[in-house]
Amino acid sequence: MYKFSDNQIKFSDFGQPVGMKMNPENRWVKKAELIPWDEIEKRYAELFANKKGNVAKALRMALGKRIYHS
Repeated sequence: MYKFSDNQIKFSDFGQPVGMKMNPENRWVKKAELIPWDEIEKRYAELFANKKGNVAKALRMALGKRIYHS
């Protein structure tokens, strides 16, 4: 089972406690904007067709975990 979440913030919305902002020219910000996250999440959700059981981890969390442990 997969539940879509719409609470993913964009880099441009990310603020630091001291008022700093993410630099839109940062290479990671640019790369994140190139990825079609909505389309990938739809395809990822199709892998969890069962409506019973535990809810699958969010796409970005699962992807981050995979990259971190590779």
